[in-house]
Amino acid sequence: MNSVRQRQLLLALVALVTIGSTILVATASSQARPPVPEAWVGSWSAAPAPGPLPGPAVEPLSVKGFHDQTVRMMVHTSVGGDRARVRLSNRFGAKPLTVGHVTLALPFPDAGAGDLKPNSIHELTFSGQRSVTVPVGGSVFSDVVTMDVPWTADVAISVYLPGDSGPPTVHYNAKTTTYIGPGDDASAPSGASLAKTIRTWYFISGLDVLNRTGAGAVAVLGDSISEGYATTANANHRWTDYLAARLAKAEPGRAPGVLNEAMSGNRLGHDGTEWKNPQTGINALARFYSDVAGQTGVRAVILELGINDIWISHDDANTIISEMQQIVTLAHEKSLKIFVCTLMPWNAFSADPTHGVVNYTPALDSIRLAVNSYLRTTSDFDGLIDFDVTMRDPTDPTKLKAAWDSGDHIHPNDAGNAAMAAAFPLDLLLHL
Repeated sequence: MNSVRQRQLLLALVALVTIGSTILVATASSQARPPVPEAWVGSWSAAPAPGPLPGPAVEPLSVKGFHDQTVRMMVHTSVGGDRARVRLSNRFGAKPLTVGHVTLALPFPDAGAGDLKPNSIHELTFSGQRSVTVPVGGSVFSDVVTMDVPWTADVAISVYLPGDSGPPTVHYNAKTTTYIGPGDDASAPSGASLAKTIRTWYFISGLDVLNRTGAGAVAVLGDSISEGYATTANANHRWTDYLAARLAKAEPGRAPGVLNEAMSGNRLGHDGTEWKNPQTGINALARFYSDVAGQTGVRAVILELGINDIWISHDDANTIISEMQQIVTLAHEKSLKIFVCTLMPWNAFSADPTHGVVNYTPALDSIRLAVNSYLRTTSDFDGLIDFDVTMRDPTDPTKLKAAWDSGDHIHPNDAGNAAMAAAFPLDLLLHL
């Protein structure tokens, strides 16, 4: 073969390889998963409520409020991001709320109470200003701060209140210790001066992060069972915390945020003021738009309510079902998916055992069974989480399984909350 012919064959081979490589590259590129654009999503939230009425067992600060004090609060994230913002609420305040200084930081998990990692403390501003006044009934977002917010981990929000705050907006049963002290210590790494402790969140209602999960968030509209009433304090053992951890493990870096909007004593159609417990919040129908639809990046809601409407209010099944259907309408009107939890067993529950008041009766439990029958057969909802089947004692389905009973026969313990999260069908929430 002459040299000219060899050169022609070589050029043809190079061209073929080049074309083939181009085709392969183009094919791979067309099949690549497109990058998810950055978007804001809720990582943590808490439903706001009025403070409690005065009483011998009630912390006075929860009734009257603060003056020249710093309040350092720990919250547990569901998803992480590289930028963050905090939402403050004066929804149930009686006067405009002046906030003098706010920081966002990472706490030392095993150091002194309320201590912060010094290099993690970020100063927050509001429209460029260090202080902000929140109007009565209103809420405000902080400016965006660049910060690596971790997944499923604790974050500290410190709020300095320079003047008389008036009666505070609270989330009463936080299950997490809040640290309080005099003066402005919002930026102080040490929590030594924040000696007073209480397990209530004040004035904070949300922590949002900016990330590329593309998965949005799900809000849990619930009562004390979802709030983690009987779980270990400062352990983040609510079933929603376990669920967030499961989702993060199943879809690393792409799981949805889990926002716990549950409150002890909350009901579908009754306010807490009706039974002199304002801290249990307004009814679920009234708080839906603010506590669910108003959350950042929300795409779905999990409804876990109804048992309090039975034992506190003695509402009948038709009333409870009608109120649930109204919440379905509200969710779908906002293009949100809505999943519902069956009502769990509660035989032997007593709200006031020292006086022998037994709230459980077979007649009242028949209401729960009727509601559950509707939930298992209706097509109103987009999915069902059958916590009744998961949590009941197989030898007596009117009772919680003993190993998962906190002892009051209505609230699951830590192991029970873990079991609830383990039984949750993740496919309902992945790829909303």
